Amino acid sequence: MKSVEYISTEHTQRTTSGCEAARCGGEMENTSIEVPQSSNVLLEGTPPSNTVPYNCNREYFKLLRFGVDSLYLSYQGELFPEVKERLAQLKQLAQHSEIDQQAQAQYAIAGHIFEVKDKGSSIFPYVMEDGAFRISLARTSRKTPMAYVKLSSRYLCSIVPGEAEKHLRHILGELGSLNGSAHVSRINLCADFVCPENMESWHREAWVTRGKKIDAHAVSEEFTGWSIGLGGKITCRLYNKLLEIQTRGRTDLAPLWREVGWQEGEPIWRVEFQMMRDVLNEHGLISLDSVLANLNGLWSYASTEWLRLTIPNPDDQTRSRWPIHPLWGYISSIDWESNAWPLSRSFKATRLPDDNRIFSLGASSIASYMAKHGMKDFDEGLDHYVLDLFKYFHERGFFMGLSALEYILEKVRLRAREFNTLLNVSEEEQKQLKVNKAAADYQKASDGI
Repeated sequence: MKSVEYISTEHTQRTTSGCEAARCGGEMENTSIEVPQSSNVLLEGTPPSNTVPYNCNREYFKLLRFGVDSLYLSYQGELFPEVKERLAQLKQLAQHSEIDQQAQAQYAIAGHIFEVKDKGSSIFPYVMEDGAFRISLARTSRKTPMAYVKLSSRYLCSIVPGEAEKHLRHILGELGSLNGSAHVSRINLCADFVCPENMESWHREAWVTRGKKIDAHAVSEEFTGWSIGLGGKITCRLYNKLLEIQTRGRTDLAPLWREVGWQEGEPIWRVEFQMMRDVLNEHGLISLDSVLANLNGLWSYASTEWLRLTIPNPDDQTRSRWPIHPLWGYISSIDWESNAWPLSRSFKATRLPDDNRIFSLGASSIASYMAKHGMKDFDEGLDHYVLDLFKYFHERGFFMGLSALEYILEKVRLRAREFNTLLNVSEEEQKQLKVNKAAADYQKASDGI
């Protein structure tokens, strides 16, 4: 397989002609794209051909942002003995039958309040998670990494990957001794854009790919996108991102899109390539530094050699000669060295449910209560609802030896563990943990670790 650098150079020579992608917001001039008269592409001036290049055309393609969407890293090393002991204790608390014990399964470190999970795997028995990282930790093994970590998409919208890794390394350095640099197990590269193309207007044959599977997707008869190569070393998804974030309740992306010119009502699509460790290794890319230094080459390889969207030519049986679709010309020319997109300034390492979902559940509960008791006056219904709700807390708490307030606070502590918002251990326990850590740090310094 060609090296990443060679792929990138070849791609530049083959598809671009002097129009820098960053200068045009990701648009390109392309000397090899032909647009048939039947295409509904909105281009200004003369249609592009083998001799007439693209004009940078924001009416057709408006690039909103691009970057690393998710990142999976592994680290060699060994957990400190006191950390293994603490994690084992917290895992037992997470498995406890009583809520007040479960709520204490938290690990506070470097400004994060991690939830310690009740389950792991045979390789990584300890798992802790918050809104920034999901950290899986091994006991001790030379064959497996000490840590396998997923960096969340929300976190990577607020910080560049290199800085995120530095913070992660600091956290892991508090948990064990690390050997060597971070290795990339998987990386997802994405680009969000606005384009008037009907993304359902082409057939499967238009995708020329080394992937084995090509699937179209719809929800309630509404087309949502394409997936290519699912289950393989590389996967591509082209999908309606606006619809997805509305479904999942994400609110961090819309402000970033608006900063670069997105207008309310414009459809937003995302193209995303997922690349596994095998693909990176084939290109000689193992460490995070080497991967980040070659994003242009990886994007070029994925969008020109592994996959292309074309305009099928029924008169030419050689699919490799089919002209590239105008949309794909813009996508494949994105310059990853020019990324100067805004970052989210509101990120917190918490995992919070959307308020609308919470209120929806509350509205459903109150409505059911009022309907059951034949009430139409909201004030009357709410007053009775609150009184009976407190009565319910009192009755449930009584069988557990708790007051009504203690009962609901147990529920709050359990949710706080899940949402990473409150540290549930007592002040005395926090002080003791600090004393234990100071003693461990002194011992390590004495031992020259």
